[in-house]
Amino acid sequence: MDFYPTIFLGDAKEELLKIPDNSLDFIITSPPYADQRKGTYGGIHPNKYVEWFLPITNQLFRALKPTGTFILNIKEKVLDGERSTYVLELILNMRKQGWLWTEEFIWHKKNCYPGKWPNRFRDAWERLLQFNKSKTFHMYQEAVMVPMGDWAKTRLKKLSKTDKTRDNSRVGSGFGKNISNWLHREMAYPANVLHLATECSNRNHSAAFPEELPEWFIKLFTKEHDTVLDPFMGSGTTLIVANRMKRHAIGIDILPEYYEMVKKHFNTVQLYLFAPEENHEKIEHKRSYAIR
Repeated sequence: MDFYPTIFLGDAKEELLKIPDNSLDFIITSPPYADQRKGTYGGIHPNKYVEWFLPITNQLFRALKPTGTFILNIKEKVLDGERSTYVLELILNMRKQGWLWTEEFIWHKKNCYPGKWPNRFRDAWERLLQFNKSKTFHMYQEAVMVPMGDWAKTRLKKLSKTDKTRDNSRVGSGFGKNISNWLHREMAYPANVLHLATECSNRNHSAAFPEELPEWFIKLFTKEHDTVLDPFMGSGTTLIVANRMKRHAIGIDILPEYYEMVKKHFNTVQLYLFAPEENHEKIEHKRSYAIR
């Protein structure tokens, strides 16, 4: 089976209407942050951000499968020396739409720019908020397991009596651990902090994230042939990664230059992989472009 993306040119709020109900397995995106990317997306004032974004999250909720996941990469801006609250307000309002705020991942930017401010340190991390429609969703944890690491050589060398039985949490959370279960294992489940460098070459985009970021989440929440959406595709990083991983990809962007950039990329890939050119059928729509 060949995998080519479907891309739409236009406002995400309107273009999302073309996507059927309960058809998406996974959504990941980094929308314009409040008052940022003014040179490309115009910028949205923090006081208007929730009002602007909620109609989009409403459409995403409709289009996502009950077993699907939505990952939102977002970070509050600093305004007059104080962190804005629009992300917290957005989370609360999305919960009113029916979303479950399941988890929060942290992207630690290993190569963030140095800087100095009078009342804070440099930003070296961003949020990746996980939302679901149901408490039961697809999650393939084994796909992102990591090597146990050197700590196991010392920590598991001498186990106490407590380590060899289930040690329940002292705070009554219901959680517990049995350290001895990890003896002789080579792989472990990762933490919820991702240590990744930013995308330095930026693909001619003002805020491109590294390919490793969508790749990790696509591994975790999808399998081959699933459908992945980025409603603010920008230079197409998510689509490129999803295509490489044999997922069906859908992208939306309001800027013609990004739309053309992504279209050109996949035309080039298609012609390179499946020559001769006359064997390719390109279906041009008024506001979308599907390569089949």
